[in-house]
Amino acid sequence: MLIDDLRCMIAIVLKDLRAYYFKPPNISWGMIFPFAFLLAFVIRNPGDTEALVPGLLGLTLLFGTTSMEAIVITFERRIGALERLLLAPMRLSALLAGKLLGGVIFGMITATVTLGIGALAFGVETVRWALLVSAMLMSAAAFSAVGVLVSVLVNEVFEAQTLANGLRFPMIFLGGVFVPVSALPDPLPVVARFFPLTYGVEALRFALGGAGSPARSLMDLGVLAAFTVVLFVVSVRVLARRTA
Repeated sequence: MLIDDLRCMIAIVLKDLRAYYFKPPNISWGMIFPFAFLLAFVIRNPGDTEALVPGLLGLTLLFGTTSMEAIVITFERRIGALERLLLAPMRLSALLAGKLLGGVIFGMITATVTLGIGALAFGVETVRWALLVSAMLMSAAAFSAVGVLVSVLVNEVFEAQTLANGLRFPMIFLGGVFVPVSALPDPLPVVARFFPLTYGVEALRFALGGAGSPARSLMDLGVLAAFTVVLFVVSVRVLARRTA
């Protein structure tokens, strides 16, 4: 059973990457949009541009993982492809894990490209590589899990896009990308702690030589892992109920 699950997961990942992710609109949404956001911020408030690289990475991971992740399952349900996948010899959790991994891989690829461009454009002096890779990977998993949950909660693609944007945009402005969470007025710092982007940006900032501590970064990674597990389990149960 495990071998069948793994084989089907790999097939789903390869299919989704080929059919959905590596398309020009998706690449532009995942990379150009975060750059445009930060460029507008730099023009408005020139200053320490190096401090913007963690936020740029966080935004790229967020949009790279969720831009298609949030609509793939909804789209496949509409065209009947999901029903065919459900007939495959695998568990429902393996199906969703394959969908999630597709988003994680695409998010990591776009974030790696963004890291190279951001380092050249803004400059990065100190890099804690083990923490950086871990923070990128755990952030991609948590954001991809958000996209999976969105996709199983709705029936139409436009509903998935609306719900995904309703979650992403509060995260952008409250997750520490532009303004540190500690500088937000009350009660916004409390609200920010309910968003995975907050923990991803914190871990990425320390990994790239910014403020923070090893203990705090490990806590951030733990919270991101918890987000991933909880959102994934909820998604499996929701999809199981909707396909029963």
